Amino acid sequence: MYRGVGLRFGSIAAVTSILLRPTLAILIPFAAASLAPAPGAAQDAELHALFDEFMDFRRQEEPRFAASLAGVSPTTLGSMTEADIERRAAAADGFRDRLLGIPRDRLSDEDLVHRDIFETMLGDRIGDVRFGGHFLPINADSGFHIGMARLPNSLPLRTVADYEAYIALLRDIPRTFDEHIALMRRGMERGITVPRVVLEGYEVTIASHVLEDPEASVFYAPFAAFPERIPEAERPRLRAAGAEAVLAGAVVAYRTFLDFFENEYRPAARTTIGASDLPNGREYYAFLIGRFTTLDRTAEEIHQVGLGEVERIRSEMDEAMRATGFEGTFAEFLEFLRTDSRFYVDTPEELLREAMWIVKRMDGALPRLFGRLPRQPYTVEPVPDAIAPKYTGGRYVGAALTSTQPGRYWVNTYQLDSRPLYTLESLSLHEAVPGHHLQNALAKELDLPEFRRYYGIGAYGEGWGLYSERLGLEVGFYEDPYNNFGRLTYEMWRACRLVVDTGMHALGWTRQQTLDYLAANTALSIHEITTETDRYIAWPGQALGYKMGELKIRELRALAEAELGDAFDVRAFHDAVLLNGPVTLPVLDTVIRRWIETQR
Repeated sequence: MYRGVGLRFGSIAAVTSILLRPTLAILIPFAAASLAPAPGAAQDAELHALFDEFMDFRRQEEPRFAASLAGVSPTTLGSMTEADIERRAAAADGFRDRLLGIPRDRLSDEDLVHRDIFETMLGDRIGDVRFGGHFLPINADSGFHIGMARLPNSLPLRTVADYEAYIALLRDIPRTFDEHIALMRRGMERGITVPRVVLEGYEVTIASHVLEDPEASVFYAPFAAFPERIPEAERPRLRAAGAEAVLAGAVVAYRTFLDFFENEYRPAARTTIGASDLPNGREYYAFLIGRFTTLDRTAEEIHQVGLGEVERIRSEMDEAMRATGFEGTFAEFLEFLRTDSRFYVDTPEELLREAMWIVKRMDGALPRLFGRLPRQPYTVEPVPDAIAPKYTGGRYVGAALTSTQPGRYWVNTYQLDSRPLYTLESLSLHEAVPGHHLQNALAKELDLPEFRRYYGIGAYGEGWGLYSERLGLEVGFYEDPYNNFGRLTYEMWRACRLVVDTGMHALGWTRQQTLDYLAANTALSIHEITTETDRYIAWPGQALGYKMGELKIRELRALAEAELGDAFDVRAFHDAVLLNGPVTLPVLDTVIRRWIETQR
């Protein structure tokens, strides 16, 4: 899963998301640069002026985002009051009305893509506020407070002025936490809360920042080691001011939030788990299906797709199990995998080294799979301790192309007996290369309208991540039969998501049904099954994008191979998928079909 720069006005719970729209009647070639301009060039200028105006609006409303684009440090965190969120949604509605006034037939094929993605992005924001998504600024493994803890690593702290701005931000944290608490209280009044069952143990993500010693805080790290450009004479003053701001700002904010969470929010959180149990819940879940899959499919239809994929993958898992020489039942094999010490390491460092070795090997294989590679590097790091217990097994955290930071592949080193080595190849290929890092770093280099460079589409990005796991088969990975079983269990995991997400949020499944279904069909550890189930409960619909996106990419590759025969070039195909930037699945279908025609 990718965590990058979000574009939401309200809830953070769906950074990489898009609203359902009909299939676009457009034809665009593989490379945007080869597109001929449409006759309505002046109209195209109007469209791009609207894009620019939207980005100007974002800069005004989101100071951290604006500062990141300018490569400077912001001095305020911006407003998250209910009134301001509703005002932004109204502004998005206004942008959409103006967009709809631009005739489609006057736009070039390239601009039709930009135009329709812009419309879906605006619809995302409007719909989120309509259904009250901004009242859910936390979920089972994420939250505004978790993102805040990454603040020190996201700022260009190079000068005294940068440090002064950072100190101002630390002092601004209590205000923005109070605004989020007010949103959550408003959600409590309306019956819009995170389900209580997934909040057990969640307090560790808050309490870890409630400290007496400022120097023990992650927020103090920039004051512990200054860059050389900071004069020695300034450092004592900045350290003192930083320590005071950490205590009076960050620590106070987290202490207040912890008190609210433990004494107000969790006791009042709803006891149901399905999105359909929220106000307008069935309509809301239909909206989320469209947002996260970019397809016009019902919950029942997706549920059936999932059941079919589970059956297909299970037969392949049976074959992989037999290839290991194991002679017991499937259930016994899963228990063997979960308990045998050969599949686990003893120290976090060992797990990180294994992950590093995997992605470095894949780095060397990338030229065989891609014609163009990104310039931005990435690194491998452990998931921060404060969030690791409730966090997924791994995640990609992006960085702005202009920043001095790399992309980050996070590996969860918490509870090592739940982090099997046989799934590490799949995890690493998904989160780092050729998965999320490669796709996202490439997208940042494309000549796209500015709004598209900071907008992710879940079904595309997560579909690519899952497809990337399979690419390991083509370049020498999964040669160990246990690792191949791990690859299949990861694919099975994503197929099961189609079943259990729709099951819980539309078809009345219980949490225990989901736990049992995942335990019976995948080799995931019980700990990871539990954390994943809670993520699906707290983040309805998001888990659907992975498999639906991967199925579309595989479908299009099979079509290209059949149509082009010996002329099919996998490197060119992958470039065609990636070098138009994130798009909806219907648009991807159009892009690749047109690319096939150009290759003839």
